[in-house]
Amino acid sequence: MQGIGLTLGVDEILSVIGPNGAGKTTLFNLISGFNRPTSGRIYFDGKDITGLPAHTRTRLGIARTFQNLDLFGEMRVLDNVRVGAHTRLKTKLLQAALRGRSERAEEARWRETAMDLLRFVGLEPYARQRASSLAFGHQRLLEIARALASRPKLILLDEPAAGLSAGEMDFLMQLIRRIHQDLGISVLLIGHTMRLVMTLSHRVIVLDHGIQLAEGLPDDIRRNPRVIEAYLGTEDA
Repeated sequence: MQGIGLTLGVDEILSVIGPNGAGKTTLFNLISGFNRPTSGRIYFDGKDITGLPAHTRTRLGIARTFQNLDLFGEMRVLDNVRVGAHTRLKTKLLQAALRGRSERAEEARWRETAMDLLRFVGLEPYARQRASSLAFGHQRLLEIARALASRPKLILLDEPAAGLSAGEMDFLMQLIRRIHQDLGISVLLIGHTMRLVMTLSHRVIVLDHGIQLAEGLPDDIRRNPRVIEAYLGTEDA
């Protein structure tokens, strides 16, 4: 990747689009700490986080989902969300297992928080089911709930609409708006579905083979001849 420079405001939904192999997931891996850049710097909330590991970035307020689902399939839905909150727990899991008074109180608080998040994404009725038993669209929602459990300032959504039906897509779009508006979380989104990207985004960045091809408002991107040629295919698209 080269020549990529993006800034995301605290009040924005920013989408990243581009053909397969454009570098979109690599960009997410760099921001979230799964990969290290060979040049350039990454700043978050005024801090240089370039050399920080992924778990430290999570504590600072960066959460993400994955294009390929990464759930704990044999764990209950509720417990998957509680795992997502582990970076905010004051006590260690081993200490919690000893069942001291403060640990029990904290566990109860986080259990209620997890239930609130399941309610927020529409999965409260499935709290005690195994994650692997959920329908695919519900598993997508569970991964978002788990990411929200870390109380992020920024959430990275990697292809959240992949494999969803039209109805599930509509619900997802409403959910992303609520994450942004109701929870005050900035959203960085990778998407191939133009309806989702063009409807939700304040700005769109286009990558092509690791190079930033364009950046602008959704309508500007839709009409950009270079973007049409590299990604959208035709002007009607």
